[in-house]
Amino acid sequence: MRHDHAAELKLAAERLEGTAKHTQIIASPVLSEMTGHTILLKPENLQVTGSFKIRGAYNKIASLTDDELARGIVTASAGNHAQGVAYAARERGAKATILMPEITPPLKVDATKAYDADVVLHGEVFDEAAAYAIELSQNEGMTYVPPFDDYEVLCGQGTIAMEILEDVPDVTDIVVPLGGGGLGAGVALAVKTFRPDVRVIGAIPEGSPAWRKSLEAGRVVAADKVVTSAEGVAVRRPGDLTFALLNEFLDDLIEVSERDINEMILLMLEKHKMVVEAAGAVSLAALEHLNLRSRKFAEAEGEHVVVPIMSGGNIDTVTIGAVIQKGMIARGRIMNFEVELPDTPGQLVKVATILAKARANVIALDHDQFKANGHYTNSVALGVTVETNGPEHIEQVMQMMRDAGYTPKRIY
Repeated sequence: MRHDHAAELKLAAERLEGTAKHTQIIASPVLSEMTGHTILLKPENLQVTGSFKIRGAYNKIASLTDDELARGIVTASAGNHAQGVAYAARERGAKATILMPEITPPLKVDATKAYDADVVLHGEVFDEAAAYAIELSQNEGMTYVPPFDDYEVLCGQGTIAMEILEDVPDVTDIVVPLGGGGLGAGVALAVKTFRPDVRVIGAIPEGSPAWRKSLEAGRVVAADKVVTSAEGVAVRRPGDLTFALLNEFLDDLIEVSERDINEMILLMLEKHKMVVEAAGAVSLAALEHLNLRSRKFAEAEGEHVVVPIMSGGNIDTVTIGAVIQKGMIARGRIMNFEVELPDTPGQLVKVATILAKARANVIALDHDQFKANGHYTNSVALGVTVETNGPEHIEQVMQMMRDAGYTPKRIY
């Protein structure tokens, strides 16, 4: 806290020239219309290695001595920091050993190995992997590069805010996702160093409450449990240094639901043709709640020019598929219902005709006479999944089924 923050942040920006991208601001008409504010995206999902983590990792490793580099580098990460450290170590000619939780998606494991790092899967959660990484550092003399609770790391992340201030001189609010707090602390430090009038608003999933509890208590408080699809911000305990900075500089905190997060991943795919991981969508999910859940935001006069930081885009295809399906269901674009039919010829054709007239596109059919409640009275259970245009269209389909004498039961 006694550092010359302005000088250190500028040094970090110099170190990162030619390594990290200066990601370009992207206007979002759809989010601007949705929120009533000017929304400009900071797409760190388009960064080298697919996330902002390269900034902090490279700045830290660039600050090490030749002797420290020669002894090797070790860290722990659920994915994005791992790739950042692996990339930076390779660029600086150092050997990197990365500890990752056993639940880490294969995409992130393979991407880390692609940067010539040794990957060791250890523990069920990040905290267990981190403890083992620190043990290796102490026993084998390797230099430990923390994922968030480190001054050089957070200064590297703070270069994101410096770019925003340069590219959007009229910015009023920056929204940042909080996990361990390295990104949030770096952004807040840079903003309050160079433009203290700009508000920094943190965003967290409801299932990852450590920051809310810590800020309410005025000290670091670990969450009893963390349950969220946004593994990039699923940290049980904030960092001590990051908490000290955010406790002083963060203007507000907003919690978002899993549905909010999934909706934003889907919206980015549909409207901006961009892939954003769950942690990267947390700041986007907060945008619709700014007026109601942030007193400082709501009370501020004048136009709001808001820049949410999309922290990463490393998401596997299986997860994307699940998110798309959940989002389509939530929007009423996919509907599943069950109905019992008389076990007589022509019933399936009759149902198909009704759906065709309703212009509901059939995705799947499950015709099973053994599932019917009344199978002893010659009934057949039919499960139907259809693509629809929204809630009104769903009700139209269901009503047409009822008008034809059926009793459909909507499953989702």
